[in-house]
Amino acid sequence: MILRNKKVNKLLKDLKIKSSNFWMNRGEKMALNLFHDMAQRVPAYKKFLKKNEIKHELVKNIEDFKKVPTIDKKNYLLKYEPEELVWDGMYKQRQWVISTTSGSTGDPFYFPRNSEQDFQYALTAELYLLTNFQVDKKSTLYIVGFPMGAWIGGLFTYEALKIISRTSNYPLSIITPGINKLEIINTIKKIGHKFDQIIIGSYAPFLKDTLEEGQRLGINWKKYNIGFIFSAEGFSEEYRDYVLQMVGKKGTITSTLNHYGTVDLGTMSYETPLSILLRRTAITKKKIYNTLFSQTYKLPTLTQYIPEHFYFETINDGLICSSHSGYPLVRYDLHDYGGIISYENIISIFKKNNIYLSDLISKSKIIHTIWQLPFVYVYERKDFSVSFFGFQIYPETIRKALWNKNFLNKITGKFTLRVNYSKNIDQYLELNIELKPHIKETKKLMFELQKVVVDYLLVENSSYRKTREEYPNRTTPRIVFWSYEDKKYFKPGTKQLWIKKNQ
Repeated sequence: MILRNKKVNKLLKDLKIKSSNFWMNRGEKMALNLFHDMAQRVPAYKKFLKKNEIKHELVKNIEDFKKVPTIDKKNYLLKYEPEELVWDGMYKQRQWVISTTSGSTGDPFYFPRNSEQDFQYALTAELYLLTNFQVDKKSTLYIVGFPMGAWIGGLFTYEALKIISRTSNYPLSIITPGINKLEIINTIKKIGHKFDQIIIGSYAPFLKDTLEEGQRLGINWKKYNIGFIFSAEGFSEEYRDYVLQMVGKKGTITSTLNHYGTVDLGTMSYETPLSILLRRTAITKKKIYNTLFSQTYKLPTLTQYIPEHFYFETINDGLICSSHSGYPLVRYDLHDYGGIISYENIISIFKKNNIYLSDLISKSKIIHTIWQLPFVYVYERKDFSVSFFGFQIYPETIRKALWNKNFLNKITGKFTLRVNYSKNIDQYLELNIELKPHIKETKKLMFELQKVVVDYLLVENSSYRKTREEYPNRTTPRIVFWSYEDKKYFKPGTKQLWIKKNQ
């Protein structure tokens, strides 16, 4: 008999039978309670409300709540000391695991996390391990391929998996090589065949490197039953198909999922089989895609979330979230670009385009995974771009351009985009590209890459299109090739830096 955590049992039951209104009402109640609790028990938030002349007693309902000023790192977290940001000012007196941001958009910031966040993530992880991977029935080796240092990914995942193991009798084993490709490959070679399935948790660019390196070393990935769990950044459906094809699973929608999470709040949502199915369908139906998403030239990650754990709002296409965390945060501006869509709205949008969700679900055989939870979609961060001629260029466009079957055997797909200046102080776009092992740069490859990047920018970026009419030469990106794992931009064992801003 499987001894599931009682909370998981209850949640799974509710997810199967409760309506979307039920979940939204629970989310609103949580957000209001969190606001009032913070107003009384978090010293920094008391000061913040006083400064903004907000009396929490007058906030009676969710409409009042939506008028409360938002907080973010700049106007809140950086303004107060750690002991002012936690419940009752109890910072030194409590037990924390502390994680740091990567510093990719500024100086690193340190976030405390306690056991409540670990249990919450364990609850979330158990849901998808059961629905997608049937860990209650299959012996499973989970390879934690996220960084195991001071960053949140690796240790947060390990802690959640340990909690799941302790509160169940699932045949679940864990190994933590972190971002060590050869260790992951050797683990699978040596003991992978001992398990019914292997799950690799990893960042998308690192996983691709690992699979290709394993293939180069002679490993046949199709011999194993492998699934993937991603985090930290989005990817295309072509990428999903590519990695699934390498392990013999192309076309399946239950063997992969991507998280939406931050070090600020942890794992907030994830791709369900339904959200993957919807995104894959929307990509082929332009009218649906344009109705669903606020930006038609950028591909967001589409996930579902539990509102009573993380309550999302949108302001000017920016995502706002309220949740209990090490630093409790209410109406917190994530500075992520995206939106939220209700379950009913999803059904309506597809129906208006003569596609019935029930038919899609039936054909995909995922009826057992369907929950009436709301959806949140997220693009790359608002500040995750370079400014060129006064407009923004996002890595997403470059990523799609380089993801071309003609280049798969020549470049890894990793790059660093930056704006540089010539001797005449003329601005130009510099695209640093990593070559695959043993591949040499050629002018032919350079011109081919320039052309495809320009073509994508012309289609997806109207500001670039207009500027190129005026400055055709100065808007052609300069390609700089780097050998595989060169330490300047592609140092192994680190998170890929997609953009580099001038200091």
